[in-house]
Amino acid sequence: MLGHLIYIAAFVALGLAVRDTSLAAADSAIVVLGVIGLWRYGWAALNFLRATAYVRVLYPRRRARAEAAYARRPVPAHAYFMVTTYKIEPGVTSRVYSSIFEAARRSPGGATIVASVVDGADLRVLRDLFEARRHDMPQVRFIIDQIPGTGKRDAIARSLRLMQREAPRRDDIMLFVDGDSAVPADIVERSAPFFTDERVGALTTDESVEIPDDWLFRNWFDLRFMQRQMMMSSMAFGGRVLTLTGRMSVFRADLAVDPSFIRQVQSDHIDHWRLGRINFLTGDDKSTWFWLLSRGYRMTYLPDVRCVSYEEQPMPGFVESAVALMKRWFGNMLRTNGRAVALGPSRIGFFTWWSILDQRVSIWTTLFGPISIALTALFATPAVIPAYIAWVMFTRYVFCWMLSTFRGGGFPIIYAPLLYFGQILGASVKSSALFRLDRQKWTRQAAKKAAARMPLGARLRSATSTYMQVLALGWLTLSAALSTGLL
Repeated sequence: MLGHLIYIAAFVALGLAVRDTSLAAADSAIVVLGVIGLWRYGWAALNFLRATAYVRVLYPRRRARAEAAYARRPVPAHAYFMVTTYKIEPGVTSRVYSSIFEAARRSPGGATIVASVVDGADLRVLRDLFEARRHDMPQVRFIIDQIPGTGKRDAIARSLRLMQREAPRRDDIMLFVDGDSAVPADIVERSAPFFTDERVGALTTDESVEIPDDWLFRNWFDLRFMQRQMMMSSMAFGGRVLTLTGRMSVFRADLAVDPSFIRQVQSDHIDHWRLGRINFLTGDDKSTWFWLLSRGYRMTYLPDVRCVSYEEQPMPGFVESAVALMKRWFGNMLRTNGRAVALGPSRIGFFTWWSILDQRVSIWTTLFGPISIALTALFATPAVIPAYIAWVMFTRYVFCWMLSTFRGGGFPIIYAPLLYFGQILGASVKSSALFRLDRQKWTRQAAKKAAARMPLGARLRSATSTYMQVLALGWLTLSAALSTGLL
């Protein structure tokens, strides 16, 4: 509470310290920023209202209908678990697979688990874990598939082909689970009813995170998942979420073993006018999402079901870790963004289409504010800086309160500055990734190899990427200067 009082006092004091006459030279900048702010805050408010309506009204009705329809089925769904484990701490592996075994044991229609591993040590750990519980799980079949370390996409495709031989029924479900994510014990009975709707191809759930060490990194992740709860709920209101989270999502099993689905997961790519063919290394969750989106399937969200992710800071510092993760997340998003927009609003619905388009538009609207303020402070009046800081502090504080209503209310005061940090750094990373769609790297990849001279073609692509990003930022800066009356 004390932190909140100090924070409020700080932005009130900053606001009161600025006189009206001090901002006379910044009138144009204030008007322009106000218009953009109304647009962005209006968009946030719309998503908040949609999310609230979904969580409190629409979702309970959908769940009740789904469970009633599922209860009428003569045979419950068989649950297939597809789990990939690579370079995970043994303690985390034990907790994750214990949760999977418990969920499989509780599956009324039985379960089949396929665990894809690279390391022989992981194989032995998993075998021991299963043997210790085998007598409690007579309806559970456990397959360990040790594979060469050629990548997660190959591992998923191989596991799916193994399960393809089982000939899953239309009523069965398949859970994609990362090796660092624990599933709820009742995940099968909570998720299977939603597939009684033939339009639903997949669903994803709420998430929480456990990070043992870094306090700031843990709060940043908690805030991201709180934002995710609101945005996922808003998108589910219209029947199509914007991603099927790779940590844990549930699919209609017969769709997940479709040969074209497996091919897309294993060898997805886009053809870029400047960068050529880009074969996807990361972002398998975007490939599965796009396969379903392009075929007209709905993808929903369960806000009352939560999996737990066990994360660790990938780099020594907080900022470096945030940048490394954002590069992967936003690169995955932007590589699929263009082809999703190309599907058009008539095919995927206007709100879904606009939300996908806004993933690109928001890069520039987010950066426009700080650039305009910097130019105004430099060429008109520095008084705009404390006014802008007070406004940022106030709006992010209000938005954090709105977000917190999806998690019971209340939040640590560090969320407010972390929200702004994530918005500005995120937009900066997106602006870089947008012009470098060919750059991909897993967070758990080994340390960099010794630097090797890049081929001429790769150097030219890198140079043109830098040129185009600088050009785009230059045009943004020019437009900021013109619209605020500085030029």
